[in-house]
Amino acid sequence: MKRTIPRPVYIATVFVAAVLFCMTVVFADPLTAQAQSAAAGKSGKSKVERTEDRINDYHKRLMITPAQEEQWTKLAAVMRDNAVRMEALIEERRAKGNTLNAVEDLKAYNRITDEHAAGLKNFIAAFEPLYNIMSPEQKKNADTIFTEHGQRKGQKKR
Repeated sequence: MKRTIPRPVYIATVFVAAVLFCMTVVFADPLTAQAQSAAAGKSGKSKVERTEDRINDYHKRLMITPAQEEQWTKLAAVMRDNAVRMEALIEERRAKGNTLNAVEDLKAYNRITDEHAAGLKNFIAAFEPLYNIMSPEQKKNADTIFTEHGQRKGQKKR
């Protein structure tokens, strides 16, 4: 005889599991002291400083040619601008510390995520023209670089 869970119990269980999952996502604060330290890395550099390092690293690894410098310069400017705006929002939230209530904190975090999404759109708009003029070898390097970056951010390797 096959045992089945009564429908109301099943629905309630799924609902509770979904609520608990959402709570861990919403209330997990990526800007805790531990996360801030991890984000800054062992070097203790700011987001802007880390972005400068990344710009230099990408320039070398992508083997940017003199003919591509104009597009590269535009992309680097977008990266710098994104870093400055993100750092300002994160610092603003951090400075308010425990004075924010739950709703204010969530709104501050929402501004950060909105800015991150806008920054990514700006990055793509500046990167695509550069990518389109890259050699096949450069494109392969770019594909590897951005796949590695995503995997370091917690995505599983496929």
